[in-house]
Amino acid sequence: MSEKSSTHPGAAGRAPAADRPAALRNVVLVGHSGSGKTTLVEALALASGAVNRAGRVEDGGCLSDYDEIEHRQQRSVQLSLVPVDWGGIKINLLDTPGYADFVGELRAGLRAADAALFVVSAADGVAGATRMVWDECAAVGMPRALVVTHLEAARADFDEMTRRCAVTLGGEDPDAVLPLYLPLYGTPGADGHAPVDGLIGLLTQRVFDYSSGTRTERAPTDEELPLIEAARNRLIEGIIAESEDESLMDRYLAGEEIDVKTLIGDLETAVARGSFHPVLAAAPATDGAKQGLGTVELLELITGGFPTPAEREAPAVTGPDGSPRTSLGCDPEGPLAAEVVKTSSDPYVGRLSLVRLFSGTLRPDETVHVSGHGLTDRGHEDHDVDERVGALSAPFGKQQRPLPQAIAGDLACVAKLTRAETGDTLSAKDDPLLMEPWEMPDPLLPVAIRAHSKADEDKLSQGLARLVAEDPTMRLEHNQDTHQVVLWCMGEAHADVALERLRARYGVQVDTVDHKVALRETFGGAAAGRGRHVKQSGGHGQFAICEIEVEPLPGGSGIEFVDKVVGGAVPRQFIPSVEKGVRAQAARGIAAGYPLVDVRVTLLDGKSHSVDSSDAAFQTAGALALREAAAQTTIELLEPVADVRILVPDEYVGPVLSDVSGRRGRVVGTEQSGSGRTLVRAEVPEIEIGRYAVDLRSLSHGTGRFSRGYLRHEPMPGPLAARMREQAENGA
Repeated sequence: MSEKSSTHPGAAGRAPAADRPAALRNVVLVGHSGSGKTTLVEALALASGAVNRAGRVEDGGCLSDYDEIEHRQQRSVQLSLVPVDWGGIKINLLDTPGYADFVGELRAGLRAADAALFVVSAADGVAGATRMVWDECAAVGMPRALVVTHLEAARADFDEMTRRCAVTLGGEDPDAVLPLYLPLYGTPGADGHAPVDGLIGLLTQRVFDYSSGTRTERAPTDEELPLIEAARNRLIEGIIAESEDESLMDRYLAGEEIDVKTLIGDLETAVARGSFHPVLAAAPATDGAKQGLGTVELLELITGGFPTPAEREAPAVTGPDGSPRTSLGCDPEGPLAAEVVKTSSDPYVGRLSLVRLFSGTLRPDETVHVSGHGLTDRGHEDHDVDERVGALSAPFGKQQRPLPQAIAGDLACVAKLTRAETGDTLSAKDDPLLMEPWEMPDPLLPVAIRAHSKADEDKLSQGLARLVAEDPTMRLEHNQDTHQVVLWCMGEAHADVALERLRARYGVQVDTVDHKVALRETFGGAAAGRGRHVKQSGGHGQFAICEIEVEPLPGGSGIEFVDKVVGGAVPRQFIPSVEKGVRAQAARGIAAGYPLVDVRVTLLDGKSHSVDSSDAAFQTAGALALREAAAQTTIELLEPVADVRILVPDEYVGPVLSDVSGRRGRVVGTEQSGSGRTLVRAEVPEIEIGRYAVDLRSLSHGTGRFSRGYLRHEPMPGPLAARMREQAENGA
C-alpha cells in the first residue's frame, strides 16, 4: 500500500511460516471461469519469490487435482492453496474454481479466508454469478478488492470496466469501488491497441513502469499529471468519506492538502473494515521478468490493507451435544479449534485434509477430537471420535513442505485423518467442540448409476462412500421406490468429474442410466373383483375365494383394508392373509408396475375349504381379486409434484415464468426478494425438472438459484400416462 519499490522477500523451496496471527493473511480469489485467477496466483508467487520462473505452480495446489477433461480446458475443478511470503507476512492464496458446478469449493474458500480478491476480465466484464458471491461476502462483512485482468485484450477498457464494477457491485455506494492506480499505456501496435506498460499511483502520484521487465519508479510527466487529477480527487473523497476522522472532509473542502500517509492509513482501515473496495490492474510477467504488472501493488494491498485473522470473528462453537461454549479468539495459546475445509486423496501420502485453524495450535502426531455436522442425508457420517493426526505440511504445487506446527489463523494440510470429512471440527480430545457449519448448496441434478461389472459392483459402495466424504455438495441416494443408486450433483461438469474420480481413484467403473421418477398408480373409479384360487392335483389342494370392492381415496391416504365379511364366509384366521395378498399386489403395481396407493379395499365375501384352504391360498386369492377389480376400471398414474422456489434477477423473471409454464408448472406467486431479485414460487411435476439445475443456469446466465421439495402426487395427463405405460410394458 505504500507504493514503493520492493525486492523479493520470498524464498523458493521453503514453506512460508508465521509465528503469530498478525503475520498471516488468508485471501480467496473469486471470479468466473477464464477471468485469470490461477494465472494471477502464479504471478503473485513469482513476484514474491516463491517460484523462480513464470508458469504454473506445478499444476495447482496440493488439493487441486486437474481432472483429465478439465485439464485439457486448463480449468481447475477444486480449491487449491498456494502460500507465499511478502515482507515477512505469510499470505495464503486460495484459488477457487470459476465454474458454477464447483460452488462448494468456492464456499469452502470463503470459509477459510478473511478477505476476497474478485478477479474480473477487462474483456468480459462482471458475470452475474460474481455479483451473487459479492453480495454473499457483503452480508458477512468480508473485505473485498477487485483485480482487473486481460488488459492486453483488443477490446479491454480499464476505465469502463472500473465504472461497471462500481455500478454493478457498489450498489447504493458506487464511490466505495474506486481504482488505486490507473494504467500507463505504451505505444499502440499495428492493430491500434496500446499495451499497458505500467501503473500510475493516484495517491502518491508516482509512476511504476514495468516496460523494461523490471519495476521502476519515477515521477509522472507533465502530460501524465492531468490524466489522473479527476480520478485522484474522486479517490481521495471516497477515502475521506470512509474515514473515522470527521474533520478530514471539512479540511479537504476548505482546500487543505491532506497528508498522503493519513490517506493511506484511512484507506487501509476502510479496506480491512470491508467498507471500501479498491480496484487494481494486474498482468503476468513476460519475457523472463520477475514481476508482472501490478503484482507488487497487489501484494502490498494484501499485507497492508487486508485484515489479519485476529481481526475477523471466528465461527460460533458449541459442544458436540449442542451445549453453549465461549466464543473463540484467534489465540495460538487458546483451545484448539480447527475446521476441515477440503478433503482429498493423494496417490503418495493418502488422504489429505486442508484445515483452517481458528484457535490454538495443531502439532503433528497429536490426538484430536473429530466432531461431525450431521450431513447424513447426503451420505456423510456423524462423527464424535478421537483420531491421531499425521504429518502437517504446507502445499505448493504437488509438493508437501513439512510444517512443525500450525497456529491459530493459519491453514495447513493434515495427513491420515481417516474419519474426518469436509466440514468437521478438530478440537482437543479433552475439550471437544463443534463449529457452526457454513451454508452448503443443495445438489439438484440427479445422476442414476449402476456398476459396469460384477467386480465394480463389489467395490461400488466403498468407492461412493469415499467420494461423498470428500465433497459435501454431493448427495448419495439409494432410492427405495425406483431401486436406483443416484448421485445428486451440482451440474453436468460436477457429475463428469465425480464419475472420473470414482474410476481413477477408487477403480470403480459405472454406467449412467435414465433417472426414474417415483410414480404411483390409483383407481380412477370404484370397481369390484373376485379372486378364485382353486387347485387340486393330488395330495393337499389349494382353495380360496374372496370378493372385494375397491374405491379411490383422496391423495395421501395410502391403502385402507376393511373387513365386512359376515357369517364366517372367510374364516377369521384367513382375513389377514387376504389383506397381505392385496397389499403385496399393490406394492408390485397393477398396470405399469408402480405401487398402488390411495384406495380402500373392502372384503365382502368368500369361500373356504376345511382342508385345502391356507394362508398362502388366500394371499393369492386376494392378489387375484385386486387385479380383476383393476381390469374393471381406469387405472390412473400419479406423478410427484415439487414445490419449487426460484430466485432470479428481475430481468429474467419473464423467461423463467414462460419456462415454468412449458414444464406443466403452476406459478403460485412471485415476490420481491431485495437487491433486484424476485422469488418465483411454483408447483412443477418432478418429471419435468430433472435437468432444471442445468437449464436454469443457462436461462439466467448463471444468476438463478432454486430449491425443490416434495409436495404431493397427482394424476398424470392421459397421453403422458399412456406413454409411460407403454414404456413399462416394453421394459424401458
